[in-house]
Formats: sequence, C-alpha cells, structure tokens
Amino acid sequence: MDGPVLPGAEAWSSPGGPGGALVLHGFTGTPATVRPVAEALARAGLAVEVPRLPGHGTRIEDMVPTRFADWAAAVEATYLDLRARCSPVVVVGVSMGATLGCWLAARHPGIAAVVAINPLVLPAEPALVELLGLMLDAGETLSEGVGPDLADPDAREIAYDRSPLAPARSLYEALEALQPDLPGITCPVLIMTSAEDHVVHPDNSDHLAARVSGPVERVRLERSFHVATLDYDRDLVAARVVDFADRVVP
Repeated sequence: MDGPVLPGAEAWSSPGGPGGALVLHGFTGTPATVRPVAEALARAGLAVEVPRLPGHGTRIEDMVPTRFADWAAAVEATYLDLRARCSPVVVVGVSMGATLGCWLAARHPGIAAVVAINPLVLPAEPALVELLGLMLDAGETLSEGVGPDLADPDAREIAYDRSPLAPARSLYEALEALQPDLPGITCPVLIMTSAEDHVVHPDNSDHLAARVSGPVERVRLERSFHVATLDYDRDLVAARVVDFADRVVP
C-alpha cells in the first residue's frame, strides 16, 4: 500500500462539463506537474480529472513493484468514469503521461483529442535496455534520476529524485508494444515540443506526428526544457491546450 501522499502531489479534480479533460503526469512525477494545465482547462468549463498514478507521489519504494499495466489500468478506469459523466473527453499528457494518452486513445476511439507535451513514444535504445537488464540482474532496484529538467531556476517539480528500474523496463516494453497502435489514433492530436529537452529527445514528437492517422498540430516551446508545464512557457502551454480543447470539444 502506498505511504502518505507528498504535500501537493494529491490527485486533483474539478467538476464542470459537459465536456471533460483527463490530464496525466509522467514517470516518477505527480499531479502537481500538470496542475497549471488542469486548472486552465477547469476555468474554461471542462470537468477535469488528474489521477495520481500508482506508486507515485508518496515514496520511491511504493513505485518499485508497479508496472506500466498498473498505470494504464488506473488511467483507463479514470477515463471511463469521466466519460460516463462527460462527453466528449480530451486527454492531455506530459512525457509518459502522453505515452498513456496515446495508449488510451488507440483503444478508445471515442476520445475527442490528444494533447502530447514532450511525449515519450519512441522505443528505447537497445544499449539502454541491455544496461537496465544488467543492473536488474545484479540486484539493483533504483538508479539516480536526472533531476527536474527546468530552465526556470525558480520553478519546482514534486517528483522522485531516483528512478525505479523494473518499472522503467516495463515502460520500455510498453513503448515497443505501442508502435503498431499509433496509426489507430484517428482523433486530432496537438504535439507540444521543447526546443531543448534533456529527458526525452524531440525526435519522439516527430515520430508521433508521422505515425498517428488523425490531424496533427505542432507547437514549439522555445524557452522550456522537459517539464514545460511548469517552466517558462507554462502560460503558453496552458493557453494553447485550452484553445485546442475549445476547438475540438463543442
């Protein structure tokens, strides 16, 4: 069972409607990472749900036994609950949150649109996967994290400072499995990409744009690093997401 939730890392929701938005944080992150976007969508009149993914936002040991299947199941359950109350629904995700958003959209054609902010969609490099396997075989469970990737020195992210290895391997496996599903995404997709990202290479955004079947819009974020929802471009990100949602959700 998860330990106490870190202050500010709680799941977040806002009533509204009739349209809805499901907003997803990334690997080792928390709902606080995407709260500025979620709040902007709520102010625009949407019902918003921001789940805290299993194992996240408490202590790193709680994340070690979790896998991509656990996060995907939690996201799908939240979407189905939101969809039962609101229609249509937009899915917004950052980094692995965008991975989960794409996974969900490929399985639920009723999703109105996907917003992918610095999305992680490319399979991992074989050398990285091999190294991860060697570390796990040696009995290691955690590695050093890269730290918050933020250009704004005053910005802060609530996230773990280490990375759990077995959950990371499950994410890499999920990325491989996701590839044939990407063309099944037929809804409009907004892809927002930081010009400089030290966590997820911008090639991921190009790959997503090339593989989905729905119409694609692109936004380049010139002043932010990976965690663009909290960085210098946070107001731009929120405004463009709200504008996009306003056009696809009547």
